[in-house]
Amino acid sequence: MQIFPAIDLRGGQVVRLYQGDYDKMTVYGQDPCAVARDFLAAGAAYLHVVDLDGAKDGTPANFNSIAAIAKQGGLYMEVGGGIRTEDRIRQYLDLGVSRCILGTAAVRDFDFTVRMAQKYGGQIAVGVDARDGFVAINGWRELSGERGVDFCRRLYGAGVGTVIYTDISRDGAEAGTNLELYRELSGIHGLRVTASGGVSSLEELRALKRIGTHAAILGKALYTGRLDLKTVIREVGAC
Repeated sequence: MQIFPAIDLRGGQVVRLYQGDYDKMTVYGQDPCAVARDFLAAGAAYLHVVDLDGAKDGTPANFNSIAAIAKQGGLYMEVGGGIRTEDRIRQYLDLGVSRCILGTAAVRDFDFTVRMAQKYGGQIAVGVDARDGFVAINGWRELSGERGVDFCRRLYGAGVGTVIYTDISRDGAEAGTNLELYRELSGIHGLRVTASGGVSSLEELRALKRIGTHAAILGKALYTGRLDLKTVIREVGAC
């Protein structure tokens, strides 16, 4: 299973939100590049980066920070947050970003998402963020009328190969991930699912691996020291 340590950016700082609430934010670092280097030194091969300002308002507010991380190299880097046009996709790919994550755009313009998936293949993933089972958009502030699992089925049927699924209620809470949800998603045969939100123990990671989850994103549990990245990589075979 692939392990993606996470860097969430707001105002150029490395932060974590509690259950997607922008008013419940903890700052964990002033230098995103240094955090990325620490992950690399711990053995990481992958990196998940989100522009939280971009997710909220669609602007590339943390573009320079993302460019600086990408320039360092050494990591397969996926980026999400505010990517709603092909021009933005191209900007990030031109930086050396490996994969772009569509979120709000995937819900609001499904046809656009399908076109981008057909054109860019594995360089496109969709972030499905759900609250109470329903897809949330615009920095998790609005709920759509579609169940997250149903949306994943629709995405896969349209040619999207990778989905990053976040249960917002678990995100940043260190209360455990939603294993039942990922068991249900494993029934969409062929879809590569990344688990995100609340992963906080090796036991959970082993369970996700047994289920067949393709990858997992680690955030707050790394920053608080609840999980050790070197140990995680050694135990669940991230590379």
